Amino acid sequence: MLAEPAPAAGAPTGSAPRPPEAPEPGPHPAARLSAALVAVGAAILAWMVWRYFVDTYAGQMVDRAAFDGAANGQGTLWGVARPVLEIVSVAFVVAGLGTAVGIALVRRRWGLAVQVVVLVAGANITTQLVKHTLLGRENLIGGWTAENSLPSGHTTVAASVAVAVLLVVPRAARPVVALLGCAYTVLTGVSTLVGQWHRPSDVVAAVLVVLAWGGLVLVFTPRSALDPVGRTSSGAAVVASLLGLGATLAGVVALLALRATPATWDTTAAQEVTAYAGGVAGVVAVSAGVFALLLLLRQATARPRSSHAR
Repeated sequence: MLAEPAPAAGAPTGSAPRPPEAPEPGPHPAARLSAALVAVGAAILAWMVWRYFVDTYAGQMVDRAAFDGAANGQGTLWGVARPVLEIVSVAFVVAGLGTAVGIALVRRRWGLAVQVVVLVAGANITTQLVKHTLLGRENLIGGWTAENSLPSGHTTVAASVAVAVLLVVPRAARPVVALLGCAYTVLTGVSTLVGQWHRPSDVVAAVLVVLAWGGLVLVFTPRSALDPVGRTSSGAAVVASLLGLGATLAGVVALLALRATPATWDTTAAQEVTAYAGGVAGVVAVSAGVFALLLLLRQATARPRSSHAR
């Protein structure tokens, strides 16, 4: 048997080495663009809330009616609302943000840890700047109306911490966290109405501020924050649909209450209760819509381009 000829000098031996794998690309440009549009839209909506409910006679009257309506049943409801509001403190922010950052670090998502710090700090600083410096409240209706209280600081804290946790947990846990975060945000926001700490527009604007910052940080989602390839459906579409349905139904109730509330001082007790109920419905509608959007945006920006996970 003839021996095989030896390879020529300098010729490669064995199989050729495989080229190094290209790094997983970052989030799809469409996901980044969607997050940017949501951030801009939320900022515009927050300004529009201020423009109508704080900067017009009719808006101040409607907010005033809802504020006065909160006195009905306050003695009973305050027993539930007060402990909820007492949770919100500097220690709560530190603990909540620390938990979110800790989850991100345990999952080795270094960029995600930075994202949630920026989210919580940005949202809460923005709320304080808007409330005390950037926007004012002219007394257009006479009587006692207090200083500008838009946006609500307590609601901003609750919503921003809830969204921070939503961003850092694994894909499969996000739908449940979105539901719980929405519920906690609503509970905190409505509690400020029960205690007559805030008007409905203050709470709605606070949730929109958090949405703006949530969208903004998701625009810059790094590769390290992507989900592993091959993960199966998480049920996010179902939960987002349920939240969207809740937002729609509550929004209809809020609009009907708004139409039924006269923009005058001569409101009856029933009309004030209607305005109050409409304010609560508005808080529910906006909170549900915001968490539905952020859930879908987080899933989209975390989805590897080679994966079909939902």
